[in-house]
Amino acid sequence: MSDSSVNNFDDITARLDEIVSKVRSKDTSLERSLDLFDEAIELGSRAVDMVDSFELTPREADQLEQEYESDNEDSNS
Repeated sequence: MSDSSVNNFDDITARLDEIVSKVRSKDTSLERSLDLFDEAIELGSRAVDMVDSFELTPREADQLEQEYESDNEDSNS
């Protein structure tokens, strides 16, 4: 998967997983690891931008709030 084919959050996380595997490989040179690191930084920035621009519908926001309140009640018990 190339950087140009990474267009959604799932693609970004999949590509980041690939990068981690490649960097951990002893066969990957330092230069290649640094290139992969640069790509990972760019992908991470893109993922943050996606999360920051994501908007919930009012129904989704209410559901998320109810789940959060329920989780907090369970942990306080």
